Amino acid sequence: MNKLMSVYPQAVEHTKIKVLEDMDRYLETLDTLPPFEKYISDRVNYLEQIWMNVWLNKVTNDISKKEKKALLQERNYEVEGIDKKILNRLFRNEMRDFKPFQVLEWLKKLYSNDLKGWEDKYRKAKEKYAQFLDEEEKVQKRKGIQNGVVAALNKLMEEQELTTYLYIRHRVSVKLKNDLTTKPKYKIIDTVRIEEQLESIGPFNPDDYFTVSKFFDELTGRVHKAFYWEYESYFYEYDHFLSYILLERVSEQVIPYIADDIITEYHELYGEPLKASKVKGIVELSLEHWHKKYFSLIQSELFQDLLRLSEVAYDPVEHEKRYKQDLLDREQKKQEEEEEIRKKQEEETRILDDIFGREYRPSAGRSISYVLHIGETNTGKTHHALERMMKAKSGLYLAPLRLLALEVYDKLNANGVPCALKTGEEEKTVAGAKHHSCTVEMFYEKESYDVIVIDESQMIADKDRGFSWYKAITKANADEVHIIGSRNVEKMILQLLGDAENVEIFDYSRDIPLKVERKEFNMNQTKNGDALVCFSRRRVLETASRLQKNGYSVSMIYGSMPPETRKKQMQRFIDGETTVIVSTDAIGMGLNLPIRRIAFLENDKFDGSRRRRLTSQEVKQIAGRAGRKGLYDVGKVAFSADIKLMKHLLQKEDDSIQTFAIAPTTSVFERFQKYYRDLGTFFELWEKFDSPKGTKKASLSEERELYESIKGTEIEARLSMMDLYGFLHLPFSTKDPGLVEQWQEKMRAIVKGVELPEPQITTGTLEEMELSYKSIGLHLLFLYRLDQRTEAIYWERVREEISDGVHEYLKNDVKNLTKKCKHCGQRLHWDHAFTICDSCYVSRHKKRDQGHYRNRRSYR
Repeated sequence: MNKLMSVYPQAVEHTKIKVLEDMDRYLETLDTLPPFEKYISDRVNYLEQIWMNVWLNKVTNDISKKEKKALLQERNYEVEGIDKKILNRLFRNEMRDFKPFQVLEWLKKLYSNDLKGWEDKYRKAKEKYAQFLDEEEKVQKRKGIQNGVVAALNKLMEEQELTTYLYIRHRVSVKLKNDLTTKPKYKIIDTVRIEEQLESIGPFNPDDYFTVSKFFDELTGRVHKAFYWEYESYFYEYDHFLSYILLERVSEQVIPYIADDIITEYHELYGEPLKASKVKGIVELSLEHWHKKYFSLIQSELFQDLLRLSEVAYDPVEHEKRYKQDLLDREQKKQEEEEEIRKKQEEETRILDDIFGREYRPSAGRSISYVLHIGETNTGKTHHALERMMKAKSGLYLAPLRLLALEVYDKLNANGVPCALKTGEEEKTVAGAKHHSCTVEMFYEKESYDVIVIDESQMIADKDRGFSWYKAITKANADEVHIIGSRNVEKMILQLLGDAENVEIFDYSRDIPLKVERKEFNMNQTKNGDALVCFSRRRVLETASRLQKNGYSVSMIYGSMPPETRKKQMQRFIDGETTVIVSTDAIGMGLNLPIRRIAFLENDKFDGSRRRRLTSQEVKQIAGRAGRKGLYDVGKVAFSADIKLMKHLLQKEDDSIQTFAIAPTTSVFERFQKYYRDLGTFFELWEKFDSPKGTKKASLSEERELYESIKGTEIEARLSMMDLYGFLHLPFSTKDPGLVEQWQEKMRAIVKGVELPEPQITTGTLEEMELSYKSIGLHLLFLYRLDQRTEAIYWERVREEISDGVHEYLKNDVKNLTKKCKHCGQRLHWDHAFTICDSCYVSRHKKRDQGHYRNRRSYR
């Protein structure tokens, strides 16, 4: 209550002040003094309200929350946890009747019986009001003078805009010459300390600056007076200089433009003539527009033009003549530069089109017979094309996978057709062979055959590998080319074949229908002949282990598995040694197996950048492996979730492929070398090249990343561009740092002329065996490229031994796998839906709620 009592007299005094102010406003405009009672009757309602407003505002703002609560508690209010607004409202209500100040009684004591005091109040109110009106008149006169001067300024600048700039231009040129010849150039020598250290590095070189703005970037050596610490540049110094000389000149020049009545008004108001020193303060703010305009013009001036101008005494006529000539010269230079740029752009466009453009246009009709085998998965398309190739004198089969190339190699040789194998990582020569089975990346456009078979042509849409199919389809050199693909690629292939006259199309449909099961699949329903599909190596191994523990015999297929191992795993299933397959989507690529039912354990996959739902084509490609004529006359398909949606994707008609990937070919590199000789330029031009409509460029990111790691080294200096690109383009995983390091070591060995370092081999775990397999694969890529075939044979045997080790592990040891939390290692039940345990999940989210793990994805 002590605070309350101290606030009360303050509120009383404030009320008195406001009442007396109201009295002044009431009296100041009246011609005669009214009776005091007249004032009271006119203002009684307002006067009574003044105290309440002042008191409640004062007491609410000045009394603490604690004291408000104490007072309310004394009056039996419950105030614990009460909202601030409600607290203030209750408090104000209680304060309304607290010792009201009687305003009317106070006023009546002052003036009811004091006529002289009332007359004095009236007289002082009138005097104060007269002073106010006088000041208002002066303010209006000052505004009139300011408006008159600004109008004169606008007229001046309208007539003398160019002359004013010529004067500024001359003054800046003189200062520029002086600064250039008398001041040192600075550079920052210590950027580690908070206050960087400057060092003088000698005089300025005029040839270093094309425009004045370039010179303005230089440091003066002083600290710029700003809100933050930084060194001053000449930009700030000349900005201030131009502002100063513009204000000085305009203040002198504008006086003759000012109207006589404005000058007279000024003299009458201030009792002195209007001089330039007084004009400055009036026009300064109005010059901002001109200051910006002139400073921008100065920055765009050619540095040498202003240096030459500094030698010429200021003469408006002469300087205008020089300025106009400088503008003409500058415009001519600009046109010459633009013309040079245009010619360079035209030349670059021509070169880009010559190097890349013509390579990716549909080919004109060629005397080749094209046979398109279009249709669903597992319909015999590849079989019919191979039958035709086997009857030809020479043939080439191009596969999407090394395993398929190996399968065709075995098939042709088993049927008495000598066939060689080439996959990049291995080459198998066969005496007298005129047929070759290769991965599509091994296609060489200058070799000719009687028949070429290109399998899985819908892969042309693949963002990383699609260009290999593009190259094979458009550059195939044969009497007869068989192209195999799904229905959604048909239009694209016909577009690529251009005006080819001999095109025959065979459409294939499944003899064996696909039937989608109504119930959601779970692993307890697994039966003989099933293929369970998931989309990671880890999930394949976990699922296979679980099935083996439950008594199933299992084959496995996943992408990083050695092809030889994959072949053995498949053969075990074909021979009935195993009854179930667990596989990634690798099963969908040309692998014909006696599968009764395809069961999708997952409906989405990680595609290298994000996790997404399977596409319609992917579902069809995988599901189409179900059924085997004469064994399973109905192919069954099961889904573990979202059956309705997945069935729709399976039955949906595919959208036609609209774009395909393109990448450099041998012809492209041959044409490139007519103009340039380094790969750095090649990658830059490839980036500039606009991909033709309907195509998308391969990023060449892996090749470029490898190139950056050896750019400017002895490796680049010692190898021809074609040889170097060949090594950059070797098909291995650049996402594996260990393999990249081995690639670099082998490249260094090549340029030094020493033996290639041997691959790194460890065989303790399944992961180590698979990494060792990849390491040997990279080694073989180098050996075959260097034509060291004898040594390659040895390493192929070593790799085969490792492949056997992987196969034995998968055959005998996978069942010992357990599912563990990847965070703490705790053993998990196979049915646990996630990769971490519940405890780690809860712990992680507690930390996240406390501010940890921001911007990181949760495990689930």
